[in-house]
Amino acid sequence: DFCYEGGIVSFVEHLNKSKTALHPSPLLISGQREFQQKDHEVPVSIEIAIQYNDSYNENVFAFANNINTVEGGTHLVGFRTALTRTLNRYIATVMKNGKDAPQVSGEDVREGLTAVISVKLPQPEFEGQTKTKLGTSEVRGLVEGILYEQLGDLLEENPSVAKAIIQKAVDASRGRSAARSSWPDRLLRHRLHAPRSRRQRPRESRCRETCVTSAASTRGRRGASTRPFERPA
Repeated sequence: DFCYEGGIVSFVEHLNKSKTALHPSPLLISGQREFQQKDHEVPVSIEIAIQYNDSYNENVFAFANNINTVEGGTHLVGFRTALTRTLNRYIATVMKNGKDAPQVSGEDVREGLTAVISVKLPQPEFEGQTKTKLGTSEVRGLVEGILYEQLGDLLEENPSVAKAIIQKAVDASRGRSAARSSWPDRLLRHRLHAPRSRRQRPRESRCRETCVTSAASTRGRRGASTRPFERPA
């Protein structure tokens, strides 16, 4: 069970306690949205706290009606989608030429991320009996919309925080790009220095050896089969 007097903001600070945070306080996104269900509107309360640290790991908790949905669900999908869209939009906005703005992936923006997502709604739908995955499809769009709107405003209002977060994501993107570029070179060096085993010899040599062995074996079998029918001298 998780219970913190300061709510999810205090929880995020606790999770980052042993790490170096890139900005002093978690960013808080909160509000209430509704979706239409048959003849009535269903209210959904949404709270999201975000803080980045200097690690390379992602640490995200998602709750639905205070239930820890360890397998995620629609609220987590909406959060991840909006986070990537928002940071890419901000990068394109602050760059003088949007065409030259680097594109960051979902993996990049989640590197060093600590976040808590909490949604509350009447009669949520869960997948499975253990209630570890939220299945209410409408929640995805609501979480995505509120995060995209409010996180963008927070980044514009706090340029120093935005700079730290964007730099973290861009560095992660460049690191992955460099790793992908160097992979063919490492593979080539491995092949050049690897011992030449039978499997590494040219295909023609292996085929020639196999054919010679097969021919010798065939001659042996033919010789053995004719001996019983030879007349004695």
